[in-house]
Amino acid sequence: MDDLKARLKQVFGESSDSEDDKQQLTNNDQICRNKSFLTIDHNPIWEPIKEINGLWLCREFLSPPQQSILLSAIQNEGWFTEKSINQAMRFGDLPSWATELSNSIREAVLFSHQSDESSDQCVLPSDLVWREPLFDQLIVNSYGPGEGICAHVDLLRFEDGIAIVSLESSCVMHFSEISRAIPVYLTPGSLMIMWGESRYLWKHEINRKPGFQIWEGQELNQMTRLSITLRKLCSVE
Repeated sequence: MDDLKARLKQVFGESSDSEDDKQQLTNNDQICRNKSFLTIDHNPIWEPIKEINGLWLCREFLSPPQQSILLSAIQNEGWFTEKSINQAMRFGDLPSWATELSNSIREAVLFSHQSDESSDQCVLPSDLVWREPLFDQLIVNSYGPGEGICAHVDLLRFEDGIAIVSLESSCVMHFSEISRAIPVYLTPGSLMIMWGESRYLWKHEINRKPGFQIWEGQELNQMTRLSITLRKLCSVE
C-alpha cells in the first residue's frame, strides 16, 4: 500500500488540504487496490489491420479505471488550461506516467509474442521492442468537436515503431496510400502500433468533416478526444 501511495503521489503530486483533493486521492487509492496503475493484467487481444502491413490495434489496452487515472495525470500537468493550447510535446525526460505507459506498451507487445509464437506476424519486431528507451518523445493532443489532423507521415527524424493511445471520444482514422484509403476505428483505451509500411508508406489523418466520421453506417457523436503519441528520436551520428 505504501508503494501505491508513493506511485499516486508521483503521478498526481502532493495532496492539498481541500476535501476535493482528498476525495480524488481516496478514489484513486480505491481503484488501484485491485489494479496497479497501467499494469497489464490480462492477455491483450491484438488485431492486425490486414490491408496495411505493420498496423496493429489493441482495442482494450486500458481499462476504464486506467483511462480515468491516465486522464487525471495528464490534467495534473496543466497543459490545456487555455483554450488556445491543444498540444503538448516533451523530449527526452518524459513524465513518470508516460514512462509507465511506455513500459505497459512493451508488456502488451510481449504478451502477444508469447501467445502466438507460431505466427510469422508480429505486433512489433524484437529489435524495436527491446530498444532502450522504447520511446523518448511524447505528444499529447486535445481535439475538440470538429477538430482533426490532416493526412501526413510522421517525420523521418523519428525511428520506426510509433504508438498511439486514444482517450475519451472515439474517432475514425483514415490511412491512405496512392489510390487506397482504409478507415480504422479508434475507441477510448485503444492502442495502435505503426511500423514498417504503415509507418513510412501510408499517410494517416482524422477528418471530422460531415461524412467522414462514420462507422458501421452510424455517424459518431464527436466529443473531445485526447491522443497520446509515443515515438523514438533517431540517434545523431
